Amino acid sequence: MLADTLAAIVPVDDALAPAVQTRLDNLTKPPGSLGRLESLVIQLACLSGSAAPAVSPPGVIVFAADHGVAEEGVSAFPQEVTAQMVANFAAGGAAINVFARQIGARLEVVDVGVKGTVEGEGVVHDKVRPGTANFAREDAMSLAEAQRAIEVGIRAAARSHAAGCCCLIVGEMGIANTTASSALLAALSGRPVTRLVGQGTGIDISRLAHKAGVIESALAARDADPTRPMEVLVKLGGLEIAAMAGAYLGAAARRMPILVDGFIATVAALVACRLVPALRGYLIFGHRSCEPGHDVALELLEAEPLLDMQLRLGEGTGAALAFPLLEAACRMLSEMATFDSAGVAGAAPES
Repeated sequence: MLADTLAAIVPVDDALAPAVQTRLDNLTKPPGSLGRLESLVIQLACLSGSAAPAVSPPGVIVFAADHGVAEEGVSAFPQEVTAQMVANFAAGGAAINVFARQIGARLEVVDVGVKGTVEGEGVVHDKVRPGTANFAREDAMSLAEAQRAIEVGIRAAARSHAAGCCCLIVGEMGIANTTASSALLAALSGRPVTRLVGQGTGIDISRLAHKAGVIESALAARDADPTRPMEVLVKLGGLEIAAMAGAYLGAAARRMPILVDGFIATVAALVACRLVPALRGYLIFGHRSCEPGHDVALELLEAEPLLDMQLRLGEGTGAALAFPLLEAACRMLSEMATFDSAGVAGAAPES
């Protein structure tokens, strides 16, 4: 499955861009006056291969898993909160449930590696193992487990596509996953850990220094080769991060636009793009997180997010909030009148 998916991802073809640009310039507005909405709809048209792109209905997938590194006291919440929040997702009570309902999204929650039994109707059970190992002491997972977690994401993206979803939003839940994401980013970027690590779920300043120290020690002990993204994922990653990367790959193989959430989601995107650089053309970045490492991850991907709302929740919430901008861009292109159809005079010719 993984090999077939990677082979199916082709670079985005910009052949439709001139025709879409011509239509945009003929809509009843000054050329370029809708700013980034115009470049956004051109990207949507090119990646989907349609001059009239559509993003509704969207699909939201939340992957959940636990992290062995939580044993090092790097999070403000105990590990059992992961399973408790999955039950909250299943009951419809989390922020992502609210925002998914608002945008009419299909929501799926996938247990890819929660420690213990997850209760709740509607949860997809596709567990690779009950949480990663503590990467401060050993590799987070095996290569086979990382590949299996990526395939969990590919399957989830395939289900969303088969259900008729036209755009994919991917979220996560996992206590200590900002620690794993910071470690992955440090390994892939070579940037200092102190520049990347943030408060995550809300740890205090003293524990923040401890969190950075745990990551620095783990980087030295694991010694992952930054030119080998799978090795970095195996040694320092998380099962839900691997599944998110797989969902991006699965969506891109089906030419679905992907709306990327915050810090953890962007690190997963970075891993996936290091595996398949052509994936980058299918990614749209929803928001800028408060996590300090997010700016670095965005810089590495040459990405400019749509929103900056000072969010740091995860779950896919920032991307869900940004989704109406994609919908507006598509509606602008398909529903606005042209100068000719509206009987409105176009721009005066230059003298």
